[in-house]
Amino acid sequence: MKKRYLQDQVESDLNKKMVFVSGPRQVGKTTLAKSLITDPVSYLNWDIPTHREAILKRELPLSDFWCFDEIHKYTSWRDYLKGVYDEFHEDHRIMVTGSARLDMLRKSGDSLQGRYHHLRLHPLSIKELGITKEKDLLQLLQLGGFPEPYFSKSAIEAKRWSTNYRSLLVNQESVAIETISDLSKLELLSLRLPELVGSPLSLNALREDLQIAHKTISRWINILEDIYMIYRVAPFGSPLIRAVKKEQKHYHFDWTLVPDMAARFENMMASHLLKWVHYQRDVYGEQMELRYFRDTDKREVDFCITRNLQAQMFVECKWGDSSTSAHLHYLQKKFPNAKFYQISATGKKRFINKKNVVHMPAVNFLQQFI
Repeated sequence: MKKRYLQDQVESDLNKKMVFVSGPRQVGKTTLAKSLITDPVSYLNWDIPTHREAILKRELPLSDFWCFDEIHKYTSWRDYLKGVYDEFHEDHRIMVTGSARLDMLRKSGDSLQGRYHHLRLHPLSIKELGITKEKDLLQLLQLGGFPEPYFSKSAIEAKRWSTNYRSLLVNQESVAIETISDLSKLELLSLRLPELVGSPLSLNALREDLQIAHKTISRWINILEDIYMIYRVAPFGSPLIRAVKKEQKHYHFDWTLVPDMAARFENMMASHLLKWVHYQRDVYGEQMELRYFRDTDKREVDFCITRNLQAQMFVECKWGDSSTSAHLHYLQKKFPNAKFYQISATGKKRFINKKNVVHMPAVNFLQQFI
């Protein structure tokens, strides 16, 4: 298996604190963990009954490295890990992996504060795969960035995997987070969302479609985000522009779910940029965020990357070569120090225009990230 981009950082951080690695199910967390393990007994998976019994009885392996997988499904997992770390951290390296958002604990009274580093593992990307040709980018767009479907090199196998994966998330992962009263409607929501990628997400419209309460649809969207099925991108606001305030867009970690190819390409671009932003935050502590721009006059640019709340880069996505977006030129007047890109999936042109907007094929642009 290909060495993942976080492996060196995980090994370095394990010498200092516990390391939490979270990310979508089947993205490669277990494979990453096992690549660091010299003794198989060091791996303890909460979903395996014999492993769960050993965890609960505190009958931990006689090894200097322990990996706890999916332990967040244990109600008292925070207190458990706190006790294990406080007692054993001088002689044992401890890694924790999970398919739910382990960073949720940051929002609550965190008994583990100061005892861990948190890293988020993302699907495979242009840079990580060493892709340099458009045909290989289009294959990644078709197969997705999860290791199993991508390395199958089969469109049919990728579709089968994606269908089973969505069912797994809805019917198993979601109920591990919270009790769901109507799984059939949650599944309908998961089928509806890919058609809405690229546009601001209206919870009211979804509520009317599914005929459920606004509070319920809001909670379900949060659950799908917590299990790494989707992620949301907030609008970029600044005193310099009349930006919308609350209209979030959403994207899927499995971008192959998105039926429209232009929207799927936008989703893949979002996933690449988010991967880079998370890497900068998790590894270097940079206060970076992925946003999008939309104002009350309906001007819109697909993505904005900020550092310390200041716009650093604006990116507009196109399927092919086209004239420069007027909305990029508008934003240049407001943010003269930012960089501006118009990126195409299948375009060939690569140039900078007289107003300093860079046009570039996606396969070249994405090689500069992670």
